[in-house]
Order: sequence, then structure tokens, then C-alpha cells
Amino acid sequence: MTKAEYAIETRDLTKSFGDFQAVSRLDLRVRHGTITGLLGGNGAGKSTTLAMLLGLLEPSGGTITMLGRDLKTDRAAIAAAINFSSPYVDLPNRLTVRQNLTIYSLLYGIPQSSERIAELAAQLQIEELLDRRHGSLSAGQRTRASLAKSLLNKPCLLLLDEPTASLDPDTADWVRSLLMDYRQMSGATIFMASHNMLEVERMCDDVIIMKQGQIVDQGAPANLLQSYDRATLEEVFLDIARNRTA
Repeated sequence: MTKAEYAIETRDLTKSFGDFQAVSRLDLRVRHGTITGLLGGNGAGKSTTLAMLLGLLEPSGGTITMLGRDLKTDRAAIAAAINFSSPYVDLPNRLTVRQNLTIYSLLYGIPQSSERIAELAAQLQIEELLDRRHGSLSAGQRTRASLAKSLLNKPCLLLLDEPTASLDPDTADWVRSLLMDYRQMSGATIFMASHNMLEVERMCDDVIIMKQGQIVDQGAPANLLQSYDRATLEEVFLDIARNRTA
């Protein structure tokens, strides 16, 4: 991959659905090797932005550069180096967890896939789930299986949507530590959308806050707290949501 200044960069990124503009001329920059949080209320444009970054939605305008490559022209090369997890996007329910992970291993061309699957199953504590159908799993178990899928190819850019949704507090804390350790060991960039403000405060080097399809503020959690003179990121979020300026 070409080494660029940013792991993710968009210019004038726009997505319209008829007369409704879900994302409006978004200039997004995510630094290499960081964990960056994407915050915003319902309808802020977070999911639409993630879908465009993943190539699931075609932008109405603007450009997307990921890992130094243009998504429009180099999608296959980008896809090999990134991965994604969301509790709202299910793996095929009729297949077992092992079958799902094996198929994705083949798609990513992962050598010694059985060993890699066993390694991830141990890390995510899903060994006992490997031979169960995905459709039989609880929401929390599905989240862990999806995270295993997202780490199969050791991505250098990991996109996450609510990575600890449906997990109990202990497991959620453990998953956060796992993701932070993965970033530390691999140097990967993690870009995550979350409604969990404590999670974002703990994990993220940088926070991007969206409202009505645009970025309204960005900075390190500590800098945002200082700027808004607030004790928690949730209070900052509420200030922005309720039009109280810094």
C-alpha cells in the first residue's frame, strides 16, 4: 500500500437520497495508527459515511482515499488490507461460525487459515461457538464472531460500528482492551462509530463529531473536554446536540 499522510481522507464527500442530503461535503481525515471515534446522533450521517467508506454506497459527490489509494479506482487493493465489523450486519445464519470464518479466510487468501481461526477463537473466547450455527448465537456471541471475522486478515485499517454493542460490561471491557492491544502491536488504524461515550473517551486518540451530515468539531478527547469546559464527553456531545457552543 502507498504510504499517505492519512489512513482515510475524504474531500467534499456527499450523499443524497432524493432531496435529502445525508452527508454534505465531508472533509474527513483519519491519521495513521490512531483509534479515531465517530460520534453523532441518529441521522447525523455516521452510518452513511461508513457505508461509503466500505464501498456499499456510491457517493453523490466527492472523493475517498484510503491507505493512499482512491476507493473508486483501487477498491480491490484497498479491500485486501481493511476489514469491518458491525453487530447490525450478520454473517450467514445457516453456516457455523467456523464455516463463516473459513469462507472469509478463503476470500482474503489467508494461508494456514485453520491455525488463524483457532488463534482468533482463543483470543475472543469463542472456541465453544465454532461449530454452532451463527443463527443460534446470542447477540453478544454474534458480536464476538463478527470481531473474529474482522481480524482474520490482520487488517491495517479496521472499521467498526458499535464494536461492543450487546456485550455485558465485563466482556465489553475485555474487547476494548483487545482492540487497543491489536492497534499497539500492529500499528493498525481503527475508525469506529459508537454511541458509548465512555468507550470513546477510553479508546480514542481523536474524536470526530458529526451533525446533520457535517463535521462540527474534532479533537483529542481531553482537548474537547477543555474546549467545552465539561467533565465528560457525553456532556460535550449534549452541548453540540443542543446547539450550545464551546
